[in-house]
Amino acid sequence: MGLPPVAVRRLVIAPLVIVLAVLLLTTLPIWLLIALAVSPLMPGRLRVPRLVFLVIVYLVWDAVALVALAVLWVASGFGSRIRGPGFQRAHYVLTGWFLRTLFWFARWSLHLEIEVVGTDPDTAAPGRPEIVVSRHAGPGDSFTLIHSLVNWFEREPRIVLKAALQWDPAVDVLLNRLPNRFISPGRTTTDTLEEQIGELATGLDHNDAFVIFPEGGNFTPRRRVSAIARLRGRGLHDLAVKAENLRNLLPPKPGGLLAAIDAAPDAGVIFVAHTGLDRMVTVADVWRELPMDKKLVMRFWSVPPEEVPAGEQERIDWLYAWWAEIDAWIDENRPAPRPLWSRRQPPSAV
Repeated sequence: MGLPPVAVRRLVIAPLVIVLAVLLLTTLPIWLLIALAVSPLMPGRLRVPRLVFLVIVYLVWDAVALVALAVLWVASGFGSRIRGPGFQRAHYVLTGWFLRTLFWFARWSLHLEIEVVGTDPDTAAPGRPEIVVSRHAGPGDSFTLIHSLVNWFEREPRIVLKAALQWDPAVDVLLNRLPNRFISPGRTTTDTLEEQIGELATGLDHNDAFVIFPEGGNFTPRRRVSAIARLRGRGLHDLAVKAENLRNLLPPKPGGLLAAIDAAPDAGVIFVAHTGLDRMVTVADVWRELPMDKKLVMRFWSVPPEEVPAGEQERIDWLYAWWAEIDAWIDENRPAPRPLWSRRQPPSAV
């Protein structure tokens, strides 16, 4: 499904989200009572109330963010100064506040714990720009990564992300006001995409973090097979063999990362792996995983700029070597699988 024009997203979808959020918030007790009544018929501990509560919280969160963004737009002279340094900083502060709020609700309602290990952007080299290279495993990992960069490490991220995320009105408005790039896989020529990424990574300062997901999408067995076939079709048999050894990741697309490194040669590179939300991609996945009661572990590896290889092929081999290490780490740290339908809990255990 194609993305609606900007006017439709701003004047139709965004107001509808606000109206829906107000309606759901004012009738919240009714929805929770219905969810509690249905809950005994479903497996898991309060699975239905948790999901209903999470959906309503997210819609209200989206609506409040849209109102706050509208206030900033008016305060900036109806958008005339929205790109100025002061208002750009205000948008990053707003991002941090809303992400802290969202994760507070996530921890409270889902019993989600987040642990960070390794050399993170705060301890790698304070005051140095960083290129953050992360695996992709659904929207949950993206939110968590940006939350950690903004709120824990006081970084201002520049992100390369999918255009489809603009269906979310708050994400659409907020991230289009900040230095980010929405891309449509398959609709942008490689040269143009690399030029856009290089432009975005130019001029990183001491507290910037350029964020890129080289896989280009979430891992599925079908996507893995297709990606390996594309490598073979392009005559890249050595890379196809390396990709076949990856069990948890899609083969990385190096063009964007190489363009970012060329544009920001003084930046360090931080590789990020995580596990715990791997299967949280669709609404069905969220339903299956509730209640979470689990730990999300994020692992950081920091590479100083002087250790980044100089040649193009050397950088590609270097990226694949890191991808193999991340893949092995995921294998070692993946949480135990849960059955799709857990046994119904007795009333005393609910």
